[in-house]
Amino acid sequence: MKKFILLLFSAMMLGTNVSALELVPLTVYIEENEQPISHGHPRTPMLAPKVYIDDYTLLFEVNHPEYVLNIKDENDNVVYSTVVSSTQTQVVLPSTLSGTYEIQLVVNNLQFKGWINL
Repeated sequence: MKKFILLLFSAMMLGTNVSALELVPLTVYIEENEQPISHGHPRTPMLAPKVYIDDYTLLFEVNHPEYVLNIKDENDNVVYSTVVSSTQTQVVLPSTLSGTYEIQLVVNNLQFKGWINL
């Protein structure tokens, strides 16, 4: 709950309309076989990070690991990629992107995947 409050506070300080924030639903995959983890019984439940989108800005909770962020088009081509450091709480995507894209956050051998509309 503290992380969510910090995220909302950060959004307000940046002039973001808090009501416009939309949670990006992410699914957890193991990178090697790209199978959802949710079908087994892992020793420790893996929670997907909470990422919100507001227009072209992705907002991350504080205290997250370093991610490689990939944005892919419908042909599975990477159209944008960057490293999101563990202290970074927002990424502004290029305004030239338009349409539906797959978002991937990669850390170690895990991938968190979802879809965004720009």
